Amino acid sequence: MHRLFTELEPSITVTEQNLADRVRYILRSNIFDGAELERLRREAVPSSNENATTEGAVPQVAEQPAHVDAAENTPVVADSNDDGTFTQELEIEQMRSTLEEAIMETRSTPLENRPRLPRIALSKRNRAVVRALNPMLVTYLEASRDLCETDSILFGAALAVCRIIGAKLSTAGRTTGQSSAIPAWRTRIEERIAKARALIGRLICFSRT
Repeated sequence: MHRLFTELEPSITVTEQNLADRVRYILRSNIFDGAELERLRREAVPSSNENATTEGAVPQVAEQPAHVDAAENTPVVADSNDDGTFTQELEIEQMRSTLEEAIMETRSTPLENRPRLPRIALSKRNRAVVRALNPMLVTYLEASRDLCETDSILFGAALAVCRIIGAKLSTAGRTTGQSSAIPAWRTRIEERIAKARALIGRLICFSRT
C-alpha cells in the first residue's frame, strides 16, 4: 500500500506507520460508506478490461492516475476543512510533538504542581483527537518501567489532548490557591473548640474554689 501511494503521490512524504494510521482512522470513523469505498477502490485499481485496451487508447489510460489522484485527494481536504475530524499528515506530526512535550513536562513536574484538567465534552472532534493519540501511546507504555511512569504518560496524554483542542487549563498547581484560604467549615469548628476550651477552663476554676 505504501509503495502504491508513493507511486501515485511522489510529491507527498509519508511513512508506512502514518499511512496505516490514516487508513485505520478512515475505516473506524465511517467517513465513507461501503459503496463509496468500493467506488474509490475501483478507481484506484483499474479492472482487467480497462487494462486490456488498444494502443490508441493508451493516452486515455495514462491520464487515469491523475484523475484518481484528484479523486483521492479531494475528500481529504474537504473532511479536514469541514468538520476537523480527519487529521492530515502535518496535523498528526504536530499532535505527536505536543504529546511528547506534554509527557516530558509531566515527568519533570511534581505531582502537587500539576495543572487541573477540565472536563472535556464528548464531541466528534475531541473523540477524533483521542483516537489519533491512542496509537502513539503504545511506544511510551511499552517502555514504562513502573506505575509512576505510567501515570506520567497517561496524565501527559490527557494534557496533550487539552492543549490540542484548546481547552483552558489552570496554570496554578493543585494546592495553590487552596492552602492560603481556610474553608469556612474549618473556621467554625475551630471557633467552637476554642469556646468549649474556655468554658471547660472556667468550670475547672469554679470547681476548685
